Amino acid sequence: MTAHPLRLDHLVISARTLDEGTQYVADTLGVAPAGGGAHPLMRTHNRLLNLWGGAYLEVIALDPRAGPAHACAEAAPRPRPRLFALDDPATHARLENGPYLSHWVVRVERPTHLPTWQAQYPQRIAPIVPMTRGDFTWSLSVTENGAFPAWEGAGEGVLPSLIQWDTARHPSTVLPDTGIALKALKAAHPRVDTVAAQLQWLGAAHLIELQSTDGPAALVAELETPNGLRTLK
Repeated sequence: MTAHPLRLDHLVISARTLDEGTQYVADTLGVAPAGGGAHPLMRTHNRLLNLWGGAYLEVIALDPRAGPAHACAEAAPRPRPRLFALDDPATHARLENGPYLSHWVVRVERPTHLPTWQAQYPQRIAPIVPMTRGDFTWSLSVTENGAFPAWEGAGEGVLPSLIQWDTARHPSTVLPDTGIALKALKAAHPRVDTVAAQLQWLGAAHLIELQSTDGPAALVAELETPNGLRTLK
């Protein structure tokens, strides 16, 4: 268990294309994400929107410039599955109905060393993958099959991924101010007790409000904007 409570790093909006995701955020919050770039390892790309308090919102989609998921030649290594379940047919089907708030990521601050922590508790924390985007570098917990993090079979995007930045700068420090702040992150899950136990173990239970549901797992973010309270889901 981490010795320090974790911090929200960013929220994730999954989309079929960056333009679709950007439009969804702009229509909802009144400000369009911008900047971002490509993740070569994962064959994805993103755009970002600053949130008050050192966090941000990420719109992520498959990068069409990266090619298909299968190797182009027999001798070439097979690309690893994309993160955040972006290769999952169920995700593709849901995205046919539009972008949605799919996930959240929490920041592990030093002196906790994320790869060491994961090595100590490999059953609770997914493998740590070094990643890059431009001159930013970080370590991220990513399941071997690209699915969302889970504990005892429960997850579906409600349990967060873990991130540790290797660069001194954080993306929020270089993004334009938006006047937008996260008021509340909420989740519904059919196995809420299992999810709550893992969040408590991680040190992230204080970051999200949980409730039980008989339906599918879901995330909702309430954000204060210059135009009033807005909701992403």
